[in-house]
Amino acid sequence: MAAGPLSSQQPISAHVAAQAVGALTRVDPVPGGGDLTEFRVVQPAIMARVDGPARLSLLTTLDFEGATISEGELTAGTWGEGFIDRRHPHTYVHELLLSGDDLLGRTDGPTRLSLTAGKGFAPFGTDDPMSRPVLRYPVNHHLAQILERAVAIGAVNRGALTAEFGLFNGDEPEQPDQWPMIERFGDSWSARLTGRPVRGLELQASRAHVHSPENRAGAGPDQEKWSVSGRWEGPIGAHPVYGLVEWAHTSEADGFFEFSSLLAEGAWSTGPHRLYYRFERTERAEEERVSRFRTLRPHQENSILGITRWTIHTAGWSAVLLDRSRVTVAPLVEVSYGRVAEVGGGLFDVVSTYGRDYFWSWTLGFRLEYGGGPHRMGRYGAALEGTMPHEHRGM
Repeated sequence: MAAGPLSSQQPISAHVAAQAVGALTRVDPVPGGGDLTEFRVVQPAIMARVDGPARLSLLTTLDFEGATISEGELTAGTWGEGFIDRRHPHTYVHELLLSGDDLLGRTDGPTRLSLTAGKGFAPFGTDDPMSRPVLRYPVNHHLAQILERAVAIGAVNRGALTAEFGLFNGDEPEQPDQWPMIERFGDSWSARLTGRPVRGLELQASRAHVHSPENRAGAGPDQEKWSVSGRWEGPIGAHPVYGLVEWAHTSEADGFFEFSSLLAEGAWSTGPHRLYYRFERTERAEEERVSRFRTLRPHQENSILGITRWTIHTAGWSAVLLDRSRVTVAPLVEVSYGRVAEVGGGLFDVVSTYGRDYFWSWTLGFRLEYGGGPHRMGRYGAALEGTMPHEHRGM
């Protein structure tokens, strides 16, 4: 039997992908009452992966939302990083990570051990919504993912089980060009266990401690976070099908504030067409505002005026109009209906802020992708073992 090449002799390979979405969105009502319609280019990103010798790989995602949605994307219910009812732009360097995979080679048999370091997602929760079917970001983005941190992640995979542990800095970015505070690295941690009992089914449970995420100097309250999810991806008959059910919970300031989320979404494709739906019920903090779409920063526990619960139904359709030379173009239509309720006491009043306690929104858009679009952001090294490609995107 001929010997194969040593890991240090493996050739270098590279893969590049890109995407952007042009979206015309109307929301009725917005804070202050009335409706608002905007056109924006959202989720513009370039992704590259280079696999080199010695089982090393370099992964990077550049996100240009700092230029295209510097004032945020109009999305009722979303919040985070000083934005409210607008989705904040991600940082220009969304991911930049070096991974060493299967570090022990044959010495540990079928077990794979990896180490990853750089800027990216902590091993917690579910995939970045950018790589999921629904264009609209969920309200629970900051409950269900921990992103854009300086991370060091160890992962081990054996058969159908993967365990990950990560150290990172607790502070969130405040501007698109901002880098993590390296002096805070290691003040927060997370762990995730993933099982794949049958092909196409993925179950995960996560736990995280995040120190002062909304106060960059580290003087804010800590968060304790939990996430449990089940994800299915594969064909049913001749049709690609995707489904996700997730529960996420965040406790802040030693349990003084509690925020929970339940989300279920799915997609079904036939030929070039894709139908999808999401149900979400998520609680969010109503923080003191400095304008109708911005909140006071740095955040302190006494700036929370109340808690609201957002119950949202989103349905959509997209179709591949062009698929040529690794480039795809897909128009899309999305409609959302949601209701907003106050939870517990507090000073915040829904009707006085929005004019009523329910909203409608719709989006007409088109998605451009090159090279297959985004990867599964947040899983690196050995944690990629057994993951499925994005068949549910219908692209």
